[in-house]
Amino acid sequence: MTFRAVILDAPSCGSKCPEVVVADGVIEESTPQAFVDFAREASLSQKLRSVIFINSPGGNVVASMDLGKAFRRVRVAAIVAGFATRDGRSGPVAGQCLSACVYALMGAYRRVVPSASRVGLHRMSIVEPGAGQTRGVSNVESGLADPHLVAMLAKYAAGMGVDPALVWRAESLAPGILHILSPQEIARWRLGSSRL
Repeated sequence: MTFRAVILDAPSCGSKCPEVVVADGVIEESTPQAFVDFAREASLSQKLRSVIFINSPGGNVVASMDLGKAFRRVRVAAIVAGFATRDGRSGPVAGQCLSACVYALMGAYRRVVPSASRVGLHRMSIVEPGAGQTRGVSNVESGLADPHLVAMLAKYAAGMGVDPALVWRAESLAPGILHILSPQEIARWRLGSSRL
């Protein structure tokens, strides 16, 4: 995952438009520390607000939890959205927070899921590097997540103000199935709202 500060263009603020953080890509083991390093340096900017646009297909579950904890420490508001330039203006576009990304999103002090964006649950699986090296495949899914990790995620969710039932719902899905959450599910499990 990469992090960058961008100016949020809006006609109403003109030259006083604030900077926000754009977090984009796969969440890897190094991502939480990369965010901490970025936040430390970016904190010197007077225009930077504690708002993150997050757009991710998922990644490492433990790293996602650690990233969520880092989000909570700096009290960020996370918005599930991408960021692009259109017609000479830069701003948010529909984004996604899928699979393990949901655990990073949980850590944000405020969580916003615009109606055009997607949040999806996926059952965890363990990927073993180097196994199954036939036909150029270097990683294989070997099984489902450890029950202790699932319990740890449920406890983490509760600590972040999210209903742990969301974790149990993810783990009840058949392997390989991605369940896109409805606005009602997002609200019911206290994962976020549609407005900042």
